[in-house]
Parts: sequence; C-alpha cells; structure tokens
Amino acid sequence: MTALALKMLRHRTGSAVASLVALAAGVMILMAMGALVESGLRYRPEPIQYAAADVVVAHRDITISAKDLDGEVVRSTVRLPEGGTVPADLVERIRGLAGVATVAADDPVPVGLPDVTGHGWASAALTPFRLVAGVPPAAADQIAVDRRLGMAPGQQMNLVVGGAARTYRVSGVVDGPAPAVFFTDAHAATLSPHPGRVAAIGIVAQPGTDKAALAAAVRGLAAEADAKVYTGADRGLAEGSADLDARDLLIQAGGAFGGYVVLLIGFVVAATVGLSVRHRRRDLALLRAVAATPGQVRRMIMAEAAAVGLAAVAIGVPAGLLATRWVRGQLVGRGFVPATFPIADGLLATVAAAGVTTLVAVLSALIAARRVTAIRPVEALGELAVEPARGGKARLVCGLVALAGAGSSGAFTLGAGGQAALAAAVGMLYLFVTAVGLLAPWINRAAAQALAPVLRAVWGTSGYLATANLKANARGTAAVLTALVLSVGLGGSVWFLQDNLERQTLAQRRDGLRASQALVSPAGLPVGAADDARKLPGVRAATSVRRTSVIVKFLDGAETVGAQAVSGPDLTATMDLRVRQGDLSALSAGTVAASSIRASTHGWEIGDTVPLWLGDGTPVRLTLVAVYERGLGFGDITLARDTVAGHTARDVDDEVLISTSGPADLSALTARHPGSTLVATSGQTRQLAADLAVSAWLNRLLVGVMVGYAALAAANTMVIAALARRRELAVLRLAGVTRGQAKRMVHAEQAGLLGVAVLMGSAIALATLTMVVHAVTGEPLPYVPPLGWATVIAGTALLALLTTVLPIGRLLRVPPMEHMGVKE
Repeated sequence: MTALALKMLRHRTGSAVASLVALAAGVMILMAMGALVESGLRYRPEPIQYAAADVVVAHRDITISAKDLDGEVVRSTVRLPEGGTVPADLVERIRGLAGVATVAADDPVPVGLPDVTGHGWASAALTPFRLVAGVPPAAADQIAVDRRLGMAPGQQMNLVVGGAARTYRVSGVVDGPAPAVFFTDAHAATLSPHPGRVAAIGIVAQPGTDKAALAAAVRGLAAEADAKVYTGADRGLAEGSADLDARDLLIQAGGAFGGYVVLLIGFVVAATVGLSVRHRRRDLALLRAVAATPGQVRRMIMAEAAAVGLAAVAIGVPAGLLATRWVRGQLVGRGFVPATFPIADGLLATVAAAGVTTLVAVLSALIAARRVTAIRPVEALGELAVEPARGGKARLVCGLVALAGAGSSGAFTLGAGGQAALAAAVGMLYLFVTAVGLLAPWINRAAAQALAPVLRAVWGTSGYLATANLKANARGTAAVLTALVLSVGLGGSVWFLQDNLERQTLAQRRDGLRASQALVSPAGLPVGAADDARKLPGVRAATSVRRTSVIVKFLDGAETVGAQAVSGPDLTATMDLRVRQGDLSALSAGTVAASSIRASTHGWEIGDTVPLWLGDGTPVRLTLVAVYERGLGFGDITLARDTVAGHTARDVDDEVLISTSGPADLSALTARHPGSTLVATSGQTRQLAADLAVSAWLNRLLVGVMVGYAALAAANTMVIAALARRRELAVLRLAGVTRGQAKRMVHAEQAGLLGVAVLMGSAIALATLTMVVHAVTGEPLPYVPPLGWATVIAGTALLALLTTVLPIGRLLRVPPMEHMGVKE
C-alpha cells in the first residue's frame, strides 16, 4: 500500500502541495519557537565575577508552594527581581569551617558609570582581579580601578554613590574580566543599600580539600539563612546578568504563546489534511469496490500523510533554522537579548516539531477517511453523488459542547476580572472557533437559507445556483468557513489587543501625571532630593518615586508584578491614580495600594492583609488602604518608600515628580545633585510610548505568526476546495450554464461565505477583545483602529479572491470535457 500511496500522491499534486505547505510552515514555526525556548532552558551562564570561587552562597530565587485544583502541592520557583541578599555575619561562620582558604562577601555598589559596579576589595579574590599598578585601597577616599577606565595611581576620580557625588583618589589599577571599582571593605559596607546584608559570599577551598564535603557543610549554614549554595557550572546563576533576563524572556514568551501556537498548528494541519482526504473519497470508495480492505485503505492513507509529513520536515527544518537566526538577530538588535547569548542548535525542538506535525497529519487523514473505510463500498460510492442531508450526531454534540464551553468562559471572564479573566477570554476565542468548525455544516445551511433572497436579487439565476450549491455542499464548505472565521477572529482580537494596551498605558500615564516636571538621574537620586525640591520657591509638591517589583501568588504559582514606591505627604498633587476605594493618604510603612485589576485578580478588599514578597525575597504582610484604576500607567502595586528601604538593589530614587504653583527656577536642584536633569513629564510620556513600541514588538511578532498561519490555512483550504470543483463546473457548463453565469455563481457563493465568516469572526473577535480589554484595563469598550479593522476585512476579501475566484476562473477557461470524470 505504500507504493500505491506514493503513486496516488503524484496524481494529486494540488492537495499534496497544500498539505505540504501547511505542514512545512508548521514545522518551521514550531522549530523556531522551540529553539528559542530550548535555548532558555539549556542556558547556564559562565561564572565571571565568582570564577575563582569554589562555592558561592546567594539568595537569587524563592520557591513558593501552593495547592492546585486537585489538592496536590505545586512548587514554583521565581527569580528575585532585586537580586536577594544573605546576612553579612554568615561570612565569619563559614570562615570557621574546615578546608576554607578564603571567604569574602560581595555586595555590588552602583557608582554612576555605565557597565561598571563597585565592590569591596576582599571580593577581588573571587574573580580574581590582579593588581597591575599601585596598591589596594586603604582609606575611605581611596579606590582601585580597572585598567580599562584609563586611570593611573594618584589621579582623582568622581563617582556618584548613593545618589551623591564623591571624589576618590586612585590608589591602584587592577586587571580583570569586566570593568570594576574597588573600595575598602569598611567603606563599601557603609555604601551598601542594605546594611548588614550582602549580595553573595564566595568561598575558595584549600588545596586538596573535598569540595563536595565543603559545599555540604556550607549548605547547612546557608539553609539557616534561607540561601542557596552554587557550585561548578551553577556559580554563574549567582551572578545577576542580562543573560539571565534574556533566558527568562525566552522561556516566558515560549510558555505564553507556545500552547496556543501548537493548538493553532494542529487545527490548521487537521483541517487541511482532512479536506484533502475528503475530496478523494471517490478514489477510496473505488479501492474498496475492487476488494481493498478497510485496513489496507487506512494504511495507504497513513502512508500518504507520513510521506507528505517527512517531505515537510525536510523543507521545514532548514526554513526553521533560517527563521531562528532571523528572530535571534531581531531580538539582539532590539535589545531583548545580549549578543553573547547562545542560541541552541534546536535538536530537541526539531525532533518535537517533526514528530508533532507528522503525527497530526497522520491522525487527521485517518479520521477524515473513517466514514469511507467504515461503510460498504456501494454505500461509499452512493454518498459521493449526493451529500448526506445531516451531519454526524457526534459532531453536533461536540459542537454544542464547545459552544457551551465558550459561553461558560465568557461568563467566567465577566465575573472574574484580572489575569484569570484574561486567560479565560483567550480560551473562549479558541472554543468559539472550534464550535464554528464543528457546527459549520448547520451554520452553512442556515446561512444559505437566510441569504437566498439576497443572492437571487443581486445575481439572478447565478444567485439561485449559488444558494443551491451552498445548501447541498454545506459539509464540504465547512473547512472554508472555519478557516475564514479563524483568520478574522485572530486578526480582529489578539492583534488589536496590543493597540489597546499601548493606548491605555499612555492615556493613564498622561492623564494621571499632575506634576509638570521631573528630576531624573541615571545614577539615582538620594532620599533627600524630594525634600530639597520642596524648599525651592514656587514648588507646590514633590514626590519621590522608586520603581521596583514584588512577587505575589497567582493561581497555583507566583508571578512578578511591577510596583512603585513613593514618598511625600502630597502624593495626590503630583499623580492622580484615580482611587476607586480607600484613601492614598493612609499609605505608609506596612500598607499597600493596588490597582483594581490586581485587586480583582486576588479578591483583595480594603482592610485586607495582603501577603507578598518584596523584590529581594523578603516576605511581608501589608494592609490594603486604597484601590486605584490607573495600574497600567503607574504599576499594579504602590508602596511607601519606607516599606522597600533596604530591600532594593540600590537605595536611591529613580525620579522626583515636581508640581509648581507658577514659574519656578529649579536650576539649583540640578546643581545640588550632579548628573541629574529636569525633564517635562510630557516628554516622559513620549519616551514611554517609544519604549512600549519596542517592548510590544515581540508580542506583535508572535501574534503576527499566529494570524499569518491562520491566513495560510484559509488560503490552503480555499484553494483545495476550488480545485475540487472541476467536475462540478464541467457538468454545469455541459448542462447549458455559460462561463459568465458560472463565474457569477462562484462570486455569489464567495460573497455569502465571506459575509457569514466576517460576521461570525467579527462577533467572536469583538466579544473576545471586549472581555480581554475589560479584564486588563477596566474599560467597558475596546479601541478598534478603523484602518486596522478595514485591513482585516479587506485582507480576508482579497484572500477569498486570490484563492477561489482566480483558480475558478482558470478552471472555466478549460473545455468542460477535459474535466469530466475528474473529482479533484
């Protein structure tokens, strides 16, 4: 049967090519996305700062336990956004262990220079840094600097430490793997943003020491401090780097979109291969009639699908490699991933993509042919002449179940709100499309009945023929309707969601900023900068803002949430968060304010105790004092600065928002804080728009892949359906229908199908988009760009033109006798 399958493929080039294109594109997309996710999962950063240490103690992540719906305990590990710290007194306890040669604490200090950090001199041995000139720092006003900074012993160097400018004398020059500045250990301790704690502790073992035994002894002490021990290749995980952020980005992006992409590819491949087999029922029935057993026919079908699948793998894998390289170049060029980040060869992704697409193709072909192989040959041949009037009961029941599931998801979305509602709304989209695919025969028949008067009025006799065709071929056009609805539904919902997020973020930020100017500094501002601003004539209010992140439980896991820490008695004079409940004036240490979306997600009410973790992993329980609406523009969580003091990577503020009662001279403020500048808050909004455009690119890329693949599915499906009408058109023309009448009939059919698809797809897209926007932004109605919606409809119409009207026109130019006896 394998040889017969290959022969039949050569005579069915149309459907074979369509299936090949769908499968190859699926392999390419899955492989490219899988390679990026695989790169993130397999990445292990090389130790640099702690390359000479045998053991490193650090607190870089937390593990949170929660129970799922089945009562099982689920543990999720979240990397700490502020790095985490360990007690400084742990150094002396470790020093007393047997086999320890050197133990040193490392606590990076921001110094206001790009890509340069400060450290205590003792930590130089952990890299190691080698002194090449001068001597180590011995006083609080002395530093040792890396040779790449171009300084020499005896020279003066200005640094911004803790938001204040200081002058140091260079005592020595060192050579190491990365630019750095070294203070005395005592002075570095005074500059620490978290007194009494350090970022990491490195241990160098004595020669001949059993390092595994030493690591076990250190692990016992580290466990008491809620810290972890890193050895071998894992030492790089103890160093905060952009590579780790890139790793998390690739894994999160793959996790967020991977499931939907796999589901979409399975849907597309199943529809394309299934339609191809459906249009070959005549051949399969004839094989049954000449004594081929059902098992032989099924094996032949599986062999055909496997052959096409293998050919698709051969095409899709090289295309996937090229796509992976292109995506990596884009990620590097746009700043998402460092140029040094290694991208895996994608071996596992290749095997997974090939296996998934081939398996889906084989199963889809087998399911599509089940009717022909399950009934007697004479019955199979009879069904080819007249399509059964009714669809299968199983299909109807499954369709109604999917429709009920979509309705339930919609009801849950409206009642839940927040992130849970977002997940439910996206699931609702796929359930609606699945319901349309299953109920398409009944939808087509009902639509043909409803559109009959319109089609006859516009196209006359051709409209009458189109109506009869739509009714008689309701099952045959089910895949076409599903593909069109999928294209419109995805394009009109998921794509426009990004527009709504950007629009709402900018609107909330613009409308919520009451301050006219902001004092900013790349090195940060000291805690007294806001007090200095308030003392200037004409300044009505000043609020310091420190951006950070917190960790909250979500469902059976945890997630990192953006937050702002503010200070100042006149917060409402510089920003309007649009408080819905409570009072922001009650915000102080031990309290928290949350956005309405975040509060709805977790069911928080005013006065509730909110458990969360600060950015360094410190657990806190805070009282909710206010719920506000502008979470997109200002962050989902607002804390008092006193709450996060000592729990951020640098103990400085990011900006000071300033409101004035009239013209005010603020030049003295920048003079007091070197490196700072005054900017108009309107300029900050424009910069936010530019940053959002960059960050939205990745989402648009992933969504674009989904929409593009859905459009490919529609094109494939419609081409196959068009080419399968050769014999039907030939019979009509031999019966007296002119070429013009046949063309108008096809136009009427496409107008009917396209109208139904656009109407249903638009309804699904609008429902999904409305619920998602309401869940994420709180707005009752979404923003739909007129040009964007026109593009979706025009693109769908153009797709129908290119994939149906043009192929049909070509078929009509061939004499009808040449197509008699041909099914496809």
